[in-house]
Amino acid sequence: MESVLASPADAEIILKLYDLRREAVLREARKWVLGEFWPTTVEEYLAVASNSAHPQNPYVRQVNTYWEMAAAFVLHGAVSADLFVDCNQEGFFLLAKYSSFLEDMHKRNPHFMSKTCELVKQYPAAAARYEVARKNVGNMVAARQQAASTASPQYAYPATKS
Repeated sequence: MESVLASPADAEIILKLYDLRREAVLREARKWVLGEFWPTTVEEYLAVASNSAHPQNPYVRQVNTYWEMAAAFVLHGAVSADLFVDCNQEGFFLLAKYSSFLEDMHKRNPHFMSKTCELVKQYPAAAARYEVARKNVGNMVAARQQAASTASPQYAYPATKS
């Protein structure tokens, strides 16, 4: 990564990015996108992201564009790459959540998460963060699948005829 130490201005940008994450709507959007939204195909992703009537559509757009904007700051030299990667994991986690369909999505939309992808390609520390996030996502997906397969089915009362 860069051989220059981060400046106080870099630190201010990182703190501002953190502060923005605490805004109520973005916090709620992040909670849903990162915790509850687990698409595994382009179609599952687009069912929310391309459907303006879907109640969580704004959440997906807000979270994705927030992290893409932050990655663009690094790529354009507005903030230290070293400091950004050291202080932020969530954008890499988001990209890792989309990894199962990222290649297919890029065929449809080459700009999808392109700044975060570029960050991963350009900076070894970002690539390392992304790989850790991919492993974590894989473990989380496996745990979710295990929980779903062992969960007790809800008892449904049979319909009665009147």
